[in-house]
Amino acid sequence: MLLGLAAVYIANAYLSRAEQQQAAVPGGMVKVVVASMPLPFGASVTPEKIKVVDWPAASVPPGSFRDPIQLTSLGKQRVVLRQIEPGEPILTSKLSAEGGRATMSGVLRPDMRAVAVRVSDVAAAGGFVLPGDTVDVFVTRTMQDPGTGQSQQITDVLLQETRVIAIDQNANDTTKDPAVGKTATLEVNQVDAQKLVLAQQVGQLTLVLRNVTDERNPAVQTVGTEDLRDGAYVGGYAGPRARVANVAYLPPRPAPAMRAPRRTVPKNVSALSATATVEVVRGTTGTSYEVKRYGSR
Repeated sequence: MLLGLAAVYIANAYLSRAEQQQAAVPGGMVKVVVASMPLPFGASVTPEKIKVVDWPAASVPPGSFRDPIQLTSLGKQRVVLRQIEPGEPILTSKLSAEGGRATMSGVLRPDMRAVAVRVSDVAAAGGFVLPGDTVDVFVTRTMQDPGTGQSQQITDVLLQETRVIAIDQNANDTTKDPAVGKTATLEVNQVDAQKLVLAQQVGQLTLVLRNVTDERNPAVQTVGTEDLRDGAYVGGYAGPRARVANVAYLPPRPAPAMRAPRRTVPKNVSALSATATVEVVRGTTGTSYEVKRYGSR
């Protein structure tokens, strides 16, 4: 009897605390479907990979699911387009359509394009460029000066802050192991997509890793073979389309020396003597000095 009474007391205390917690949450709690394990890109949503939990009604994210049947019923299988972590609500924005498949178009942001470029182990930072990284794209090509006819290799910054969405066929942005790929798929706007297509035909592309917190550099430079030396960049390349930003790196030109013009005596004015008398007054005493006139020899 004592054990039974103790069990009833503990159960009542637990239920009372649960009711108090629910009452403290504005709007109460609702059921939300979340992931029970990591769901990478391309994974299909099945009953054993999801679960239902209580979620504050006031903070339910848009696009969430309340019933697992919406995800697992026959003929409505969905595929993950973006990584979903355990305990994270499953949203429609991270899934394909009903009965769909994991497509690259589902990963793209609005008004963006996916362009694949050829890369190598050197051009892709030794295989450390992975899906989800941010890179700058450099293009190296040969430029010819129409005036002298001489040509040289130059490197330009083609694009900045470009997101990598896939390496070869791998679009999982949680990949951690380096992998050497032959193609990299970049997310760019339409004009930048045209630049990438043209740049592949006229030169060689290189992907340069950058920190995602770095800000875009508004004044990029063109580097030529004359700049292949240690030290600060001084704008060695000066082709027919040298950038205006290069002017800021050029050494300032010395100002031309100004020479005072010599005064000449007009012909209709009588010539003055070569000297003149100047009186300097110090206190109450004046002293006279004989000095040469300006312009006299």
